[in-house]
This record gives sequence, structure tokens and C-alpha cells, in this order.
Amino acid sequence: MSRGMSNCNPGNIRRSRSRYKGEVRPSRDPEFKQFAALGWGYRAIFVLLHTYRVRHGLDTLAAMIARWAPPSENRTDAYIRFVAGRTGIGPDEPLDTLCAATMLPLAAAISRMENGVEAPQEALEEGWHLFRADFSG
Repeated sequence: MSRGMSNCNPGNIRRSRSRYKGEVRPSRDPEFKQFAALGWGYRAIFVLLHTYRVRHGLDTLAAMIARWAPPSENRTDAYIRFVAGRTGIGPDEPLDTLCAATMLPLAAAISRMENGVEAPQEALEEGWHLFRADFSG
């Protein structure tokens, strides 16, 4: 099992001062956050991408992935191409982070890139519902 899935952190979100609902503290992983269940990990992906848009003005796939997977740690261009190919979203297309039709495939593609396995649909949808309970627009 991949590190991200083992940590119930399918986005491989790094440890930071930011706190998320469902986060296990302290994380047993020295570098990455852990969540109590996979649904909470998917919720964290949605929250972080939404934060990129509303707080940092990053509203395209390319801008979000460049922050999510910076070139200092990743092959960011390949990551963007992968996610764009999996979702059908153009790299420079503005994203609505409150739209399920956009965000579910986006989080699934990030999870696939990070873990090498398909996102479990039930956990993905649970994460979306947990996110929307707090971020209704």
C-alpha cells in the first residue's frame, strides 16, 4: 500500500501548521499528514484546492498543480499533463472549486498520480460531502 493511502492522505499533503477536520495529531509520519479515514483525506484535498483559489488566486489547473507539486520536488509539467489528461480539464481553464463535476475527477486524478492506484469512489464522494458540509458557497 502506498504511503498516502496508508496515511489516509491520498493527496500526500505535507505536515504543516494548517489543521484539517479528521486529521490525526500527531501524525506518525514524519513528513505527511495522517487522517482518521480516507474520506477525511479527500476532504483535505478539496479544502486545500479551494484555499488555493479563494486565498491565493490560483484558479487554473496549472496554477493549482504548480503549488501542489512544486518543481523543487516534482516533475510539475508531467503532473499537470497527467491530471489534465485524466480529467479533460485544460491546464489554463479556470476551475470552480465548488463544482462536483470538476472537483471529483480532479481529486481522483491527484490521488492516482500520488498513489498509483485509482481513488475509491465511495471515499472520494464521502470527502466531497464532508467538504461541502463546511463550504457551501
